[in-house]
Amino acid sequence: MAFKERVFSGVQPTGNLHLGNYLGAITKFVALQERYDCIYCVVDLHAITVWQDPSELPRATREVTAAFLACGIDPKKQIIFNQSQVAEHAELAWVFNCVSRMGWLNRMTQFKEKAGKDRENASVGLYVYPNLMAADILVYRATHVPVGEDQKQHLELSRDIAQKFNNDFGASIKAHGYGEAFFPQPEPLIQGPATRVMSLRDGSKKMSKSEPSDYSRINLTDDADTIAQKIRKAKTDPEPLPGEEKDLQPRPEADNLVGIYAALKGSSKADVLREFGGGQFSTFKTALVDLSVAKLGPIGSEMKKLVQDPVYIDSVLADGSQRAQALAAETMKAVKDIVGFVRR
Repeated sequence: MAFKERVFSGVQPTGNLHLGNYLGAITKFVALQERYDCIYCVVDLHAITVWQDPSELPRATREVTAAFLACGIDPKKQIIFNQSQVAEHAELAWVFNCVSRMGWLNRMTQFKEKAGKDRENASVGLYVYPNLMAADILVYRATHVPVGEDQKQHLELSRDIAQKFNNDFGASIKAHGYGEAFFPQPEPLIQGPATRVMSLRDGSKKMSKSEPSDYSRINLTDDADTIAQKIRKAKTDPEPLPGEEKDLQPRPEADNLVGIYAALKGSSKADVLREFGGGQFSTFKTALVDLSVAKLGPIGSEMKKLVQDPVYIDSVLADGSQRAQALAAETMKAVKDIVGFVRR
């Protein structure tokens, strides 16, 4: 059967949204709303797979929502909500816990990285996180998911779960009038030259809020002076910028800064090198400061304004969750019929 094209994606409310979140996810969200019906979720259920301070989680949830709004996502045309307000996410996740296989989850590299050597003390939620991610996507029967490289494996698992559900319950799916398949095979949307933004202090590590040095990242709420200082202090190497993109490969810090400039300007790395290749980093960094402040300054200002109005943000989330729940409920009614549950 043909599925209605729909985009789903989410951002964890774990505090300190930074340039990596903006370039790797939120700018894509804004662009995609011109072409698709979009559902954007603050994934607070995922956040608690590791302990979160209950007094901080509401603030972080509202901050992510403020970032969505400040960057240009229209809450009237698209759906913005927080995951915990739509119980069908967790309900479908349990069904998927029973469809997914242990061997599939054992291959998930992100669990191994996050749990580290002390896996026996990791939460069960962290282990089955990918099944909940599959439920997030498929409870809306979404067809497209904007993902970074580090989430591609989880999306592949979502596709495997959808296929296995369709195969396991094929006869029931047909009997209930849903054709050959009930769930779509969601496709990844990976766009742009800076889908993976690296630390300003170490080009081999992803930009992260958990890195001790605040100089490793540009926070979306940083003011112009702070942005300028962080870029000027960003690690580079002594060589001039190369003229060709292939010459960036052995130079991770240069590659990262060129990728950031290209993504902020909406151009390619090749275009950036045509403009700045052969020049010194000091000249390039000055241009990067000007571009970053111009792009991020208004967003930071609007975010600060929005978070001062939690009543408005909560109204956006309440409206979005109501609209999301209406879609999710239809899916869960069908899933219960297909699986064989008795319902009212």
